[in-house]
Amino acid sequence: MTVLGGIVFFSITWWLVFFAVLPWGVRSTEEAGVQAERGIPSGIPHRPPLLKKVLITTGIALVLLVAFSVVVQYDLLGYRQFMEAP
Repeated sequence: MTVLGGIVFFSITWWLVFFAVLPWGVRSTEEAGVQAERGIPSGIPHRPPLLKKVLITTGIALVLLVAFSVVVQYDLLGYRQFMEAP
């Protein structure tokens, strides 16, 4: 895999994983027992741990990148034969 291919794979995978991780551990202000200010909906997330989610997402995306790189590098799934024209 080329460097550009790795960057593309990582960025697409990162965003997909990030959107999957976003709902983890989210509590609304109502669930947290905090009185919402006037004009703010009670269902809004209360202090979402975004930095923690970014770090988790980056770790998962790196593991997937390494796994994908190994599969492509050692041709574990017969990728090169599949791509060749008969």
